[in-house]
Amino acid sequence: MPAAQPAQPIKLFTSLLSGHGHRVRLFLTLLDLPFEIVALNMKAGDNRQPEYLELNPFGQVPTIQDGDVTLFDSNAILVYLAKRYGDPSWLPDDPLGAAAVQRWLSLCAGQIAYGPCAARLVTVFGAPLDHQTAKNIAVKLFDVIDRELAGKQFVAGEHVTIADIAAHTYIAHAPEGGVSLEPYPHIRAWLRRVEALPRFIAMQSTKAGLLAD
Repeated sequence: MPAAQPAQPIKLFTSLLSGHGHRVRLFLTLLDLPFEIVALNMKAGDNRQPEYLELNPFGQVPTIQDGDVTLFDSNAILVYLAKRYGDPSWLPDDPLGAAAVQRWLSLCAGQIAYGPCAARLVTVFGAPLDHQTAKNIAVKLFDVIDRELAGKQFVAGEHVTIADIAAHTYIAHAPEGGVSLEPYPHIRAWLRRVEALPRFIAMQSTKAGLLAD
């Protein structure tokens, strides 16, 4: 159970097929916090409307409103929720534990974003990105982290943290971007451990627009 509860349901502005948005929705659900989703149609330009840009000037998802707090950037939101409502184990305070989580949050904003996330943006949403480059980044990343996960239960150690929540979605959905997980048994075992967490919810899968390459 969370250490505290919000005075009113947290508003989550997101697209239901956004992996960044799913990170936050998953963590809100794992913490058993009350929230309501404000679904944005990105194709229709909901995220570029003036009222949304007042909340998030980048026009990206997700954004949350928690009372008088408005916050965007999925990793920043995870940190906020962990510190305000979560058990301390979600974001350790000890130097090594905090550094281990931060390293994975950096991966999420780096190789995961430019690898499996970008590859899926091409195949599912038709984003004008270099698909082969994204797949190459994903494979190099997976080669490294599969070896690392051979000796771990979760990405930052033996206990689940927000690093697992941040990393899970785009890695789990990498096949939608044309990146197979079959060569990576330790990644697949880690995904199963995350998905076995109480109240886990998956992001909707899609093959819409998948390329034939």
